[in-house]
Amino acid sequence: MQIVNTIAGMRRLVRQWQRAGFPVAFVPTMGYLHPGHVSLIREARKYAGRKGQVVVSIFVNPTQFGPGEDLAKYPRDLTRDKKLCEDAGTNALFVPTAKEMYPPGFSTWLSEETLSRGMEGASRPGHFRGVATVVGKLFHIVQPDAAIFGAKDFQQSAVIQQIVRDLNFPLKIIVAPTVRETDGLAMSSRNKYLSAAHRKQATILWQTVERAKSRVSRGRVPVAEMKEDLRRFIARAPDARVDYINFFDPGTLEAAHEVRKGTQLALAVFIGKTRLIDNDTL
Repeated sequence: MQIVNTIAGMRRLVRQWQRAGFPVAFVPTMGYLHPGHVSLIREARKYAGRKGQVVVSIFVNPTQFGPGEDLAKYPRDLTRDKKLCEDAGTNALFVPTAKEMYPPGFSTWLSEETLSRGMEGASRPGHFRGVATVVGKLFHIVQPDAAIFGAKDFQQSAVIQQIVRDLNFPLKIIVAPTVRETDGLAMSSRNKYLSAAHRKQATILWQTVERAKSRVSRGRVPVAEMKEDLRRFIARAPDARVDYINFFDPGTLEAAHEVRKGTQLALAVFIGKTRLIDNDTL
């Protein structure tokens, strides 16, 4: 596995692969990898095939963090990440610095204006501008044939797919299933922030999804009624605080008028000071 720290170095490597006719699959991450990330790398390897090339990027993107968010304390362990990437079949690990990605005088931004408005976009102003800009830059640098994202960040995947369509990026977006702990908690680098007591309470997110699925299996439910029921349910965890509970069409992200089978549920909940997200199709 090659370690690349510069844009110029990554581009040289990509040109070599292109001349050789190798397909390239790409997994962008912010590091502190867990089995969910490893599943994305394996999906990339499946796409690229035995002779293709798999690129993983590790870059804690400062522009997608808002004021007071956890940029400074975001978990990092590059030594461990390198081993996980190599063991999973990564050919090149792209690890640029913030200065490399955003040099002095940087002033150009990429912004999706519709799908990014609600949920994470409303709770974290500027977040998706940062995500869209860095992902656009990474696509331009790595020039992959396919990029793999996780379904846990449902809205992010939808925004990126919209950008790829609108700006004619010549690549395929693959959205891989969410990987969960045995008790249902979606794997996330931010789970590291949870104390033992908060880790137990964090299962309330998946339990909430399952509760919504159970109710929908018995028939359609008005959105307001379902939201109120789920808020009361989440309140059973003493240190939980709801940021949002949203129901929407998974194809368009348009708000649902009633909750039924096929409706998408997305929620963000603070467990203590740690903000966690989850989603699933009901």
